[in-house]
Amino acid sequence: MLFIKNSYLKEFEAKIIKIKDNQIILDKTVFYAKSGGQPGDTGILTNKNNNNNLNIVDTLYDQEKNIIHITENNIDYKIGEKIQGKINWMKRYKYMRMHSALHLLCSIIPFEVTGGQINFDKSRLDFNTQHKKIEKEEIEYKINKLVKKNYEITYEWITNDQLDIQPELVRTMSVKPPRTKNKIRLVKIGNIDLQPCGGTHVRSTNEIGEIKIGKIENKGKMNRRINLSINE
Repeated sequence: MLFIKNSYLKEFEAKIIKIKDNQIILDKTVFYAKSGGQPGDTGILTNKNNNNNLNIVDTLYDQEKNIIHITENNIDYKIGEKIQGKINWMKRYKYMRMHSALHLLCSIIPFEVTGGQINFDKSRLDFNTQHKKIEKEEIEYKINKLVKKNYEITYEWITNDQLDIQPELVRTMSVKPPRTKNKIRLVKIGNIDLQPCGGTHVRSTNEIGEIKIGKIENKGKMNRRINLSINE
């Protein structure tokens, strides 16, 4: 999962280790697999002769947590063959900005997250607000103030045991933190937010751009859904 260490990688070389129907598994990839509310990457795979491009229309995890690249067209590649891959960077970068914006939203609203979804045009988080009122204009002002302060976004790693004794780090009730080989990645935004996350993020908050808070919807007895979008 090359994107874990560097979300800005756009192209890579890899070897095919499994092919089944319209699915390919590689020994390494920069394609992010759909999880945690973030869509899977799309893009292209090409063999060394550049004579048969494969359009990747989605990227998912299988039951063994292998990353599966879903192709649009027939596969005539072979296991062991070396290929080049390239993601749709326009979509990925927008998802990175959106994902980081949602972490900023978490830093402002002190309630548990009950759900969320990242999309290209707008994204949202659901909060268990315990009947507390949320003011749209106040949230929009606060989140854009954080964007302009240009906080650095970095990563830290802890073990499963360390997370188990710090349950307050986990904000999401609906999504479990990704546990990889007894290591869990924490996403840190300056000194304002720290939480487990396997998604892709920008390097600093000013890359997010201006954030617009959309509808705040009632979803159940205590849940409030906050929608947001970001300017191009």
